[in-house]
Amino acid sequence: MRFRDARVVVTGGGSGIGRAVAVGFAQEGAKVAICGRRESLLEETATLAEGPEKILYRAADIADSASVNAFFDWARRAIGEPTILVNSAGVNVRRRSMAELDPSDWQRLLQINATGAYLAIRAVLPAMRSKRSGVIVNISSVAGKRAAELGGVAYNASKFAMTALGTSVALEERHHGIRVTNIYPGEVDTPILTERPTPVSDEHRAKILQPEDVAAAVLFVCSLPERAHVPELVIKPTIQAYA
Repeated sequence: MRFRDARVVVTGGGSGIGRAVAVGFAQEGAKVAICGRRESLLEETATLAEGPEKILYRAADIADSASVNAFFDWARRAIGEPTILVNSAGVNVRRRSMAELDPSDWQRLLQINATGAYLAIRAVLPAMRSKRSGVIVNISSVAGKRAAELGGVAYNASKFAMTALGTSVALEERHHGIRVTNIYPGEVDTPILTERPTPVSDEHRAKILQPEDVAAAVLFVCSLPERAHVPELVIKPTIQAYA
């Protein structure tokens, strides 16, 4: 029960890494509130919690400021002021090369992957500043450190933006006791793989990271004492090159 006093908000909690993170925190005693666009997936996540606390959920569009504000107003009433925020909402598209990328998809990826994280951070910072304590974890990507063809133009740009956002907030808010960590997963077996231009085989999925692997890294970062800060953490499949 490492997190029995924690109040955790997870964006993108309906599937993938966000779901695994929410379940992991709940199983360790935290009060957890999640959001995502599809309420049916959020409900599925809530049924997976086996800890002393239920996972509470509400549908929200992380790219829309009014929707984000409404969600966090609800979350404060439901679990109290968040002590931990995990930004896990993220998308990609199949037609992702510069030659194929539609301007509307560029806007969508930047809005969800980067602006959504900004809006969520903005919502939790005032209370964290007041208490001089708090942890913010951004689920970025190795594409946010090293752009490659696999991620595509808009995804790479949005994850670089998320990286810069987290680094900047960490620098500004460290004197308020707020710790910000950017986590950079390599390939993970999540629903986003369905948007790959080339289908991913079951054999490959079995060899890459699972959502619970990344969740374990998130919980580790958040379990450290307030004097300890992990600015960034790369986690990748053993088979994936990182050079």
